[in-house]
Amino acid sequence: MILTVTLNTALDITYRVQGLRPHASHRVTAVTERPGGKGLNVARVLAALGHEVTVTGFAGGGTGDVVREALTGVPGVVDALVPVAGATRRTIAVVDDRTGDTTQLNEPGPAVAPAEWNAFQEAYEGLVAAASAVALCGSLPPGVPVGAYAGLVRTARAAGVPVLLDTSGEPLRRGVAARPDLIKPNADELAELTGSHEPLRATQAARRRGARSVVASLGAEGLLAVTPEGRWRAAPPAHVRGNPTGAGDSAVAGLLSGLVEHLPWPDRLTRAVALSAATVRAPAAGEFDRGAYEELLGRGVAVTAEAGAA
Repeated sequence: MILTVTLNTALDITYRVQGLRPHASHRVTAVTERPGGKGLNVARVLAALGHEVTVTGFAGGGTGDVVREALTGVPGVVDALVPVAGATRRTIAVVDDRTGDTTQLNEPGPAVAPAEWNAFQEAYEGLVAAASAVALCGSLPPGVPVGAYAGLVRTARAAGVPVLLDTSGEPLRRGVAARPDLIKPNADELAELTGSHEPLRATQAARRRGARSVVASLGAEGLLAVTPEGRWRAAPPAHVRGNPTGAGDSAVAGLLSGLVEHLPWPDRLTRAVALSAATVRAPAAGEFDRGAYEELLGRGVAVTAEAGAA
């Protein structure tokens, strides 16, 4: 079982409009809703790849009820979310069909009380003991300590379970110091963590700060991986247009599935890039286009080894 943690779960709502214009009224042409937050997106993709996944984090209020009800219809995903008094947040993605651009609006999430945080930590310890790998994903809701991910990383490491961390800002800085097996920042998050805007230099600096392996997401340029086994760049065969919401989460699913399947790093990166690009091609946030994924795998994602020591 793979465990994904989404402390700030969400109901992802995608609106499609013919053309998004400031200060104007818009007629929405289509609406979709999905359980969201980074870890839930990761779990849905892992389940589609055939893995058994348990999701945990917080859920509350009417929005939380909608999220949990929707999860019951996702084969391979087990709901172990911890209830809170506050309401789960919503995220709104507005897709401009004319340009393909997406505008994202993210609510902050419910305030988590100390007793609720303690209840989560107890539940997490029990879940980790049965997990083959753990993914810690996304932002922290109000009330959760900024060093929360560092503690969760240490718990997983003490249980001998590999842990992937995908967050940003101060939670990432503190989490890296706890020595996760893998982090997956984007270019801006990596620069904020290390102070360097040169991807290879920044990725190496992140490893020195404590991460065993670092896979940096460079947008249309694909992924840069620096690991104890070597370093590689992986990119799709062509630029992909569409809704990028959830593309990074699909990359995490590809990396995590490759880890538990003991794939070599080039194969993990190929899968991650193909899933990420196929998610951009999907009509709704947090889903991936199966046909596009298989086509991208067949066409061959370009993976090249970087010269020099990792």
